[in-house]
Amino acid sequence: MEKKPCIDSLVVKNSHVLPTDTNNHGTLFGGQLMAYIDDVAAIAATRHARATVVTASTDSVDFLYPVNAGDAICLEAFVTWTRNTSMEVFVKAVKEELLTGKRAVCATAFITMVAVDDTNTPQEVPTVYPETDEEHWLHSGAAARAQHRKERRGVSKEFANRFGTDFPWKRD
Repeated sequence: MEKKPCIDSLVVKNSHVLPTDTNNHGTLFGGQLMAYIDDVAAIAATRHARATVVTASTDSVDFLYPVNAGDAICLEAFVTWTRNTSMEVFVKAVKEELLTGKRAVCATAFITMVAVDDTNTPQEVPTVYPETDEEHWLHSGAAARAQHRKERRGVSKEFANRFGTDFPWKRD
């Protein structure tokens, strides 16, 4: 499989934040921002793999600045690292106050996507390679982030096994 540069998967999406996208404080719903993040990550991963992808994990999403009704939000995403069938996608969200031009990074996240075939079996993806200083910086920390995700997934499985599908705290 031919290697691909990070830039080949770049996705840029702009949206105008409308009142229907906001909560009672007039700021963008966190869940809406997370949906935007997942959407651009999926497009970036699909561009890289040229295959159907599924979300395997989302690292923490920290909301750094509120995004208000009337603002624009710009999301940028690209594949930063690959393994056999998975891709780490970096997503940056920038809010812009349209009337003043003031901009701020309001969130960043790493999403892990897996390429799958028609039977939802994971399939191999091309290796990605960095070119810019920023891409090299993201790429160099990816293995450690992947190890952290693996450990976190183990803890999640432990919770799932311990609590199961019943409500153990429910009394008859």
